[in-house]
Amino acid sequence: MNARTIRKAFYKSIPVMAGYIVLGTGFGILMRNAGYGVLWTAAMSLFMFAGSMQFVGVGLITGGASVLTTAITTFMVNARHLFYSISMIEKYKDAGPYKPYMIFALTDETYSLLCDGTTPEGVDPDLYRFLVSLFNHSYWVAGSIIGSLLGAVLPFPTTGIEFSMTALFVAAFTEQWLTTKDHVPVLTGLICTLLCLIVFGRERFLIPAMLLITLVLTVLRRREEGRL
Repeated sequence: MNARTIRKAFYKSIPVMAGYIVLGTGFGILMRNAGYGVLWTAAMSLFMFAGSMQFVGVGLITGGASVLTTAITTFMVNARHLFYSISMIEKYKDAGPYKPYMIFALTDETYSLLCDGTTPEGVDPDLYRFLVSLFNHSYWVAGSIIGSLLGAVLPFPTTGIEFSMTALFVAAFTEQWLTTKDHVPVLTGLICTLLCLIVFGRERFLIPAMLLITLVLTVLRRREEGRL
């Protein structure tokens, strides 16, 4: 592997590392308090790697939720990934052997780092995106294991830990706002989400918001292309 590519991918992933280690630790503590050991925690983070859905999953597991309830909840929580994937088709289409893993590892935070499509000069773009995804995944797994081990020896109150995912979303939003001059997509997301939250309520707003955001951004993109 190109040492420059590895180094650049690692530097790019550092902001996510800071968040994932903390958030993963919170998840590990929740799993330990729910009665699941470090192996279950590590396996869930390694093979599921769904962030917020993993936090929700703890409640589903301990609450004895049915398969149907679990499937519907998983779809609702992770529906936004459908739209992430659509926007990354062009960037991932020639990724070769890296593609399956990159699709699997496309979380909110990884998407926020890679969605602009730019890569540092002198690196293999596909390897660079693969490594950013891999680094982020490894941080989450490491944090989960740390949390599970700490939860076994130290008493931790778990009230409010689930809010840590919201905090990371805010951090990713802030980074995107500061690193780009075009704030139209961000404002579109905020306005559409707020509108759907008011109309549909907080239990049902996610999918309508994603659909509305996609529609508005598609219209804006076509208008922009028509001006060129």
